[in-house]
Amino acid sequence: MVENRPITTFCSHAVLICGIAIVVFPIWITFVAASHDAVRMTQTPLPLLPGDQFFVNLKDTFIKGVGNAREQSVGLMLMNSLIMAMMIAVGKIFISLLSAFAIVYFRFPFRMGFFWMIFVTLMLPVEVRILPTFEVVANLGMLNNYWGLSIPLIASATATFMFRQVFLTVPDELLEAARIDGAGPMRFFKDILVPVSRTNIAALFVILFIYGWNQYLWPLLITTDKNMYTIVMGIKQMLEAAEESPEWHLIMMTTLLAMLPPVAVVVGMQKLFIKGLTETEK
Repeated sequence: MVENRPITTFCSHAVLICGIAIVVFPIWITFVAASHDAVRMTQTPLPLLPGDQFFVNLKDTFIKGVGNAREQSVGLMLMNSLIMAMMIAVGKIFISLLSAFAIVYFRFPFRMGFFWMIFVTLMLPVEVRILPTFEVVANLGMLNNYWGLSIPLIASATATFMFRQVFLTVPDELLEAARIDGAGPMRFFKDILVPVSRTNIAALFVILFIYGWNQYLWPLLITTDKNMYTIVMGIKQMLEAAEESPEWHLIMMTTLLAMLPPVAVVVGMQKLFIKGLTETEK
Protein backbone atom coordinates (compact mmCIF):
# COMPACT_ATOMS: atom_id res chain seq x y z
CA MET A 1 0.00 0.00 0.00
CA VAL A 2 1.39 3.41 -1.00
CA GLU A 3 1.39 5.92 1.83
CA ASN A 4 -0.37 9.18 1.00
CA ARG A 5 2.00 12.05 1.73
CA PRO A 6 0.81 15.57 0.79
CA ILE A 7 4.30 16.85 -0.04
CA THR A 8 5.08 13.88 -2.29
CA THR A 9 1.71 14.20 -4.00
CA PHE A 10 2.23 17.93 -4.55
CA CYS A 11 5.73 17.44 -5.98
CA SER A 12 4.55 14.63 -8.27
CA HIS A 13 1.69 16.73 -9.62
CA ALA A 14 3.97 19.78 -10.01
CA VAL A 15 6.47 17.78 -12.07
CA LEU A 16 3.63 16.31 -14.15
CA ILE A 17 2.12 19.74 -14.82
CA CYS A 18 5.52 21.18 -15.79
CA GLY A 19 6.11 18.30 -18.19
CA ILE A 20 2.70 18.77 -19.78
CA ALA A 21 3.31 22.51 -20.12
CA ILE A 22 6.65 21.93 -21.85
CA VAL A 23 5.04 19.53 -24.33
CA VAL A 24 1.86 21.53 -24.96
CA PHE A 25 3.35 25.04 -25.20
CA PRO A 26 4.83 24.63 -28.74
CA ILE A 27 1.53 23.15 -29.93
CA TRP A 28 -0.33 26.11 -28.42
CA ILE A 29 2.03 28.56 -30.17
CA THR A 30 1.38 26.73 -33.45
CA PHE A 31 -2.38 27.04 -32.95
CA VAL A 32 -2.10 30.73 -32.04
CA ALA A 33 0.08 31.51 -35.06
CA ALA A 34 -2.38 29.67 -37.33
CA SER A 35 -5.17 31.96 -36.13
CA HIS A 36 -3.51 35.29 -37.01
CA ASP A 37 -2.85 37.01 -40.32
CA ALA A 38 0.51 37.42 -42.05
CA VAL A 39 1.03 40.99 -40.85
CA ARG A 40 0.58 40.16 -37.18
CA MET A 41 3.06 37.28 -37.40
CA THR A 42 5.81 39.69 -38.53
CA GLN A 43 5.34 41.96 -35.54
CA THR A 44 6.86 41.67 -32.09
CA PRO A 45 6.12 40.44 -29.55
CA LEU A 46 4.57 37.31 -30.93
CA PRO A 47 0.96 36.75 -29.83
CA LEU A 48 0.12 34.27 -27.10
CA LEU A 49 -3.65 34.43 -27.53
CA PRO A 50 -5.66 33.15 -30.54
CA GLY A 51 -6.77 35.54 -33.26
CA ASP A 52 -9.82 35.63 -35.49
CA GLN A 53 -8.27 34.40 -38.75
CA PHE A 54 -8.20 30.67 -38.05
CA PHE A 55 -10.89 29.60 -40.52
CA VAL A 56 -9.67 32.13 -43.11
CA ASN A 57 -6.18 30.62 -42.94
CA LEU A 58 -7.66 27.11 -43.04
CA LYS A 59 -9.58 27.99 -46.20
CA ASP A 60 -6.53 29.62 -47.80
CA THR A 61 -4.34 26.63 -46.98
CA PHE A 62 -6.68 24.09 -48.53
CA ILE A 63 -8.11 26.06 -51.46
CA LYS A 64 -5.37 28.47 -52.55
CA GLY A 65 -2.46 26.23 -51.70
CA VAL A 66 0.79 27.14 -50.02
CA GLY A 67 4.26 28.18 -51.13
CA ASN A 68 5.42 31.24 -53.00
CA ALA A 69 3.63 30.27 -56.20
CA ARG A 70 0.59 28.73 -54.44
CA GLU A 71 1.37 25.54 -56.32
CA GLN A 72 1.49 23.07 -53.42
CA SER A 73 -1.80 21.51 -52.33
CA VAL A 74 -1.89 20.73 -48.62
CA GLY A 75 -4.70 18.23 -49.15
CA LEU A 76 -2.63 16.34 -51.72
CA MET A 77 0.45 16.34 -49.48
CA LEU A 78 -1.61 15.01 -46.59
CA MET A 79 -2.99 12.28 -48.85
CA ASN A 80 0.51 11.34 -50.03
CA SER A 81 1.75 11.10 -46.44
CA LEU A 82 -1.30 9.08 -45.40
CA ILE A 83 -0.90 6.56 -48.23
CA MET A 84 2.83 6.25 -47.60
CA ALA A 85 2.41 5.79 -43.84
CA MET A 86 -0.38 3.22 -44.29
CA MET A 87 1.60 1.22 -46.85
CA ILE A 88 4.67 1.19 -44.60
CA ALA A 89 2.75 0.24 -41.45
CA VAL A 90 0.57 -2.45 -43.05
CA GLY A 91 3.44 -3.80 -45.15
CA LYS A 92 5.83 -4.06 -42.20
CA ILE A 93 3.25 -5.83 -40.05
CA PHE A 94 2.20 -8.26 -42.81
CA ILE A 95 5.76 -9.23 -43.77
CA SER A 96 6.87 -9.46 -40.14
CA LEU A 97 3.94 -11.71 -39.22
CA LEU A 98 4.72 -14.12 -42.05
CA SER A 99 8.47 -14.15 -41.41
CA ALA A 100 8.00 -14.75 -37.67
CA PHE A 101 5.47 -17.51 -38.45
CA ALA A 102 7.96 -19.23 -40.74
CA ILE A 103 10.82 -18.97 -38.24
CA VAL A 104 8.84 -20.33 -35.28
CA TYR A 105 6.64 -23.02 -36.85
CA PHE A 106 8.61 -24.38 -39.81
CA ARG A 107 11.75 -26.46 -39.62
CA PHE A 108 14.20 -25.79 -42.45
CA PRO A 109 18.00 -25.60 -42.73
CA PHE A 110 19.69 -22.51 -41.28
CA ARG A 111 16.40 -21.34 -39.79
CA MET A 112 18.01 -19.43 -36.92
CA GLY A 113 20.73 -18.19 -39.21
CA PHE A 114 18.11 -16.46 -41.35
CA PHE A 115 16.53 -15.02 -38.23
CA TRP A 116 19.80 -13.48 -37.09
CA MET A 117 20.44 -12.19 -40.60
CA ILE A 118 17.11 -10.37 -40.34
CA PHE A 119 17.99 -9.10 -36.88
CA VAL A 120 21.40 -7.79 -38.02
CA THR A 121 19.63 -5.46 -40.47
CA LEU A 122 18.83 -3.26 -37.46
CA MET A 123 22.38 -1.96 -37.88
CA LEU A 124 21.65 -1.00 -41.49
CA PRO A 125 18.91 1.65 -41.50
CA VAL A 126 17.89 3.26 -44.76
CA GLU A 127 20.24 6.21 -44.14
CA VAL A 128 23.25 3.84 -44.23
CA ARG A 129 22.22 2.01 -47.43
CA ILE A 130 20.60 4.97 -49.10
CA LEU A 131 22.74 5.07 -52.27
CA PRO A 132 22.33 1.40 -53.33
CA THR A 133 18.66 1.53 -52.32
CA PHE A 134 18.12 4.60 -54.48
CA GLU A 135 19.86 2.93 -57.43
CA VAL A 136 17.65 -0.16 -57.13
CA VAL A 137 14.48 1.94 -56.88
CA ALA A 138 15.54 4.05 -59.88
CA ASN A 139 16.37 0.98 -61.99
CA LEU A 140 12.95 -0.50 -61.20
CA GLY A 141 11.23 2.71 -62.33
CA MET A 142 9.70 3.45 -58.93
CA LEU A 143 10.69 7.11 -58.66
CA ASN A 144 7.85 9.56 -58.04
CA ASN A 145 5.30 6.93 -57.03
CA TYR A 146 3.93 5.38 -53.85
CA TRP A 147 5.74 2.08 -54.34
CA GLY A 148 9.11 3.81 -54.35
CA LEU A 149 8.15 5.80 -51.27
CA SER A 150 7.08 2.74 -49.30
CA ILE A 151 8.70 -0.54 -50.39
CA PRO A 152 12.32 0.26 -49.33
CA LEU A 153 11.05 1.07 -45.82
CA ILE A 154 8.74 -1.93 -45.38
CA ALA A 155 11.09 -4.60 -43.97
CA SER A 156 11.28 -4.50 -40.17
CA ALA A 157 13.56 -6.65 -38.01
CA THR A 158 12.07 -5.19 -34.83
CA ALA A 159 8.53 -6.25 -35.72
CA THR A 160 9.74 -9.70 -36.77
CA PHE A 161 11.48 -10.15 -33.43
CA MET A 162 8.41 -8.99 -31.49
CA PHE A 163 6.05 -11.35 -33.31
CA ARG A 164 8.51 -14.22 -32.90
CA GLN A 165 8.47 -13.67 -29.15
CA VAL A 166 4.65 -13.59 -29.17
CA PHE A 167 4.40 -16.80 -31.18
CA LEU A 168 6.82 -18.57 -28.81
CA THR A 169 4.34 -17.98 -25.96
CA VAL A 170 1.52 -19.76 -27.80
CA PRO A 171 1.02 -23.21 -26.18
CA ASP A 172 1.91 -26.23 -28.31
CA GLU A 173 -1.49 -27.66 -27.45
CA LEU A 174 -3.14 -25.11 -29.73
CA LEU A 175 -1.01 -26.29 -32.64
CA GLU A 176 -1.82 -29.93 -31.90
CA ALA A 177 -5.53 -29.15 -31.60
CA ALA A 178 -5.45 -27.32 -34.93
CA ARG A 179 -3.78 -30.31 -36.59
CA ILE A 180 -6.36 -32.70 -35.14
CA ASP A 181 -9.16 -30.47 -36.50
CA GLY A 182 -7.53 -30.64 -39.93
CA ALA A 183 -6.43 -27.00 -40.06
CA GLY A 184 -3.53 -26.28 -42.39
CA PRO A 185 -0.66 -23.89 -41.63
CA MET A 186 -2.35 -20.80 -43.05
CA ARG A 187 -5.63 -21.62 -41.29
CA PHE A 188 -3.73 -21.91 -37.99
CA PHE A 189 -1.99 -18.62 -38.78
CA LYS A 190 -5.20 -16.78 -39.65
CA ASP A 191 -7.54 -18.15 -36.99
CA ILE A 192 -5.20 -18.46 -34.00
CA LEU A 193 -1.93 -16.55 -34.33
CA VAL A 194 -3.31 -13.33 -35.80
CA PRO A 195 -6.08 -12.95 -33.15
CA VAL A 196 -3.55 -13.72 -30.40
CA SER A 197 -1.28 -10.98 -31.75
CA ARG A 198 -4.06 -8.39 -32.06
CA THR A 199 -2.80 -6.03 -29.34
CA ASN A 200 0.79 -6.29 -30.56
CA ILE A 201 -0.34 -5.53 -34.09
CA ALA A 202 -2.16 -2.43 -32.82
CA ALA A 203 0.89 -1.21 -30.86
CA LEU A 204 3.19 -1.76 -33.84
CA PHE A 205 0.73 -0.10 -36.19
CA VAL A 206 0.77 3.10 -34.13
CA ILE A 207 4.57 3.17 -33.96
CA LEU A 208 5.09 2.32 -37.63
CA PHE A 209 2.40 4.72 -38.85
CA ILE A 210 4.12 7.62 -37.08
CA TYR A 211 7.48 6.38 -38.40
CA GLY A 212 6.18 6.47 -41.96
CA TRP A 213 4.37 9.78 -41.48
CA ASN A 214 7.53 11.55 -40.26
CA GLN A 215 9.79 10.36 -43.07
CA TYR A 216 11.68 13.19 -44.74
CA LEU A 217 15.05 12.12 -46.17
CA TRP A 218 13.85 9.21 -48.31
CA PRO A 219 10.87 11.02 -49.91
CA LEU A 220 13.14 14.00 -50.55
CA LEU A 221 15.54 11.83 -52.55
CA ILE A 222 13.12 9.94 -54.77
CA THR A 223 10.46 12.59 -55.48
CA THR A 224 10.96 15.41 -57.94
CA ASP A 225 7.29 15.78 -58.83
CA LYS A 226 5.48 18.28 -56.60
CA ASN A 227 2.37 16.11 -56.79
CA MET A 228 4.23 13.41 -54.81
CA TYR A 229 5.46 15.67 -52.01
CA THR A 230 4.65 14.52 -48.48
CA ILE A 231 3.45 16.93 -45.82
CA VAL A 232 6.83 16.99 -44.05
CA MET A 233 8.55 17.86 -47.30
CA GLY A 234 5.93 20.51 -48.00
CA ILE A 235 6.51 22.25 -44.68
CA LYS A 236 10.26 22.29 -45.31
CA GLN A 237 9.73 23.73 -48.78
CA MET A 238 7.48 26.45 -47.37
CA LEU A 239 10.23 27.49 -44.96
CA GLU A 240 12.72 27.92 -47.81
CA ALA A 241 11.30 31.10 -49.29
CA ALA A 242 13.65 32.55 -51.89
CA GLU A 243 13.23 36.34 -51.70
CA GLU A 244 9.95 36.53 -49.84
CA SER A 245 9.45 36.15 -46.12
CA PRO A 246 7.84 32.83 -45.09
CA GLU A 247 4.08 32.91 -44.65
CA TRP A 248 4.19 31.88 -41.04
CA HIS A 249 0.45 31.83 -40.54
CA LEU A 250 0.01 29.31 -43.37
CA ILE A 251 3.08 27.33 -42.32
CA MET A 252 1.70 26.97 -38.82
CA MET A 253 -1.73 26.02 -40.15
CA THR A 254 -0.11 23.34 -42.32
CA THR A 255 1.90 22.10 -39.33
CA LEU A 256 -1.27 21.93 -37.26
CA LEU A 257 -2.99 19.88 -39.96
CA ALA A 258 0.05 17.59 -40.19
CA MET A 259 -0.34 16.73 -36.50
CA LEU A 260 -3.94 15.56 -36.79
CA PRO A 261 -3.59 12.10 -38.46
CA PRO A 262 -0.91 10.79 -36.05
CA VAL A 263 -2.85 12.15 -33.08
CA ALA A 264 -6.04 10.52 -34.38
CA VAL A 265 -4.26 7.15 -34.76
CA VAL A 266 -2.78 7.32 -31.24
CA VAL A 267 -6.06 8.38 -29.62
CA GLY A 268 -8.17 5.91 -31.59
CA MET A 269 -5.92 2.94 -30.79
CA GLN A 270 -4.82 4.02 -27.32
CA LYS A 271 -6.26 1.07 -25.39
CA LEU A 272 -4.90 -1.58 -27.74
CA PHE A 273 -1.59 0.28 -27.94
CA ILE A 274 -1.13 0.22 -24.16
CA LYS A 275 -2.17 -3.43 -23.92
CA GLY A 276 0.22 -4.40 -26.70
CA LEU A 277 3.16 -2.81 -24.86
CA THR A 278 2.33 -3.93 -21.33
CA GLU A 279 0.41 -7.21 -21.24
CA THR A 280 2.32 -10.42 -20.64
CA GLU A 281 -0.49 -13.01 -20.82
CA LYS A 282 -2.20 -13.79 -24.12
